[in-house]
Amino acid sequence: MSTGIACIDYNINMKFAIILKELRKSNNITQVELAKMLNLTQSSVSEWENEISRPEYENLIKLADIFDVSLDELMGRKDY
Repeated sequence: MSTGIACIDYNINMKFAIILKELRKSNNITQVELAKMLNLTQSSVSEWENEISRPEYENLIKLADIFDVSLDELMGRKDY
């Protein structure tokens, strides 16, 4: 049986993955380039976009700065 919290958690992760990929592509940035900006591996970015893992808080802030959006926008809580 699924709990409400698990459902909310999944929806946030799914929205983040979609928004990240859209922002990255609309800014003509590859996964490799974004990973370099964050001092990470391309596989980390791929895992975020494929809902396998989530970035640490510090990287969420960096992503918001890179794409010039708020954390709410990045997490799908507000239109960007």
